[in-house]
Amino acid sequence: MYAREIEGETYSFGVSGKLIRNVLVMYDRQTESYWSQLLGEAVSGPLTGTKLEFLPSWMMSWEQWQELHPNTLALDKGGRRGARDSYDGYYASDRAGVIGKTNDDERLYTKEFVIGVELENEAIAYPFSVLNEESTINDVVDGHALLVVFDADEGTGLVYDRNVDGQLLTFSRGSTEMSMVDEETGTVWDVISGEAKEGPLVGKQLERIKSTIVFWFGWVDFHPHTLIYGLD
Repeated sequence: MYAREIEGETYSFGVSGKLIRNVLVMYDRQTESYWSQLLGEAVSGPLTGTKLEFLPSWMMSWEQWQELHPNTLALDKGGRRGARDSYDGYYASDRAGVIGKTNDDERLYTKEFVIGVELENEAIAYPFSVLNEESTINDVVDGHALLVVFDADEGTGLVYDRNVDGQLLTFSRGSTEMSMVDEETGTVWDVISGEAKEGPLVGKQLERIKSTIVFWFGWVDFHPHTLIYGLD
């Protein structure tokens, strides 16, 4: 998810119908620049090189979202509900998108889902196969202290910075499914919001790090030198 405001002006976006390495390309209606969905960056046109501001979001089931936000509003586009997904066959196959792989890297299965993190000088992928066994990861990559949390039931996860006011924290899961505890202060944190709920650091907020849930072939096409957690 990205903000649509660029230097004080609000832009509107559409789907161009084009792909770059099997990843959707957007366009803005104000300048008709093309934007990579994965990078959040204009790759062609007057705004080339401009980056959109990353907005933290969490992919979850509608049921879980309603439990957290019972009065939420939802966009109804008038589509069919409960219909069979026409892409089921594609998801079940090992086909790498519409145009095939750009970078044939067999360290992971073509359609292994990963949480991808792009930092200043490194990129790293956290495979779902590893996260299923290790749902809370304290890692250091490219000088960044990362916390990766994963919900196997929902098939989703996110990434935080483990530094809070200059203090490096180490996390493990708490007594409830959506809580975690830092070893240094014993503070209890909410997994989804990253907010400290109980303990010495109550009210503090973990900073979200931009991450992407994506097929392995899509991630490695853009990041051919990516690290893989559990392998590198």
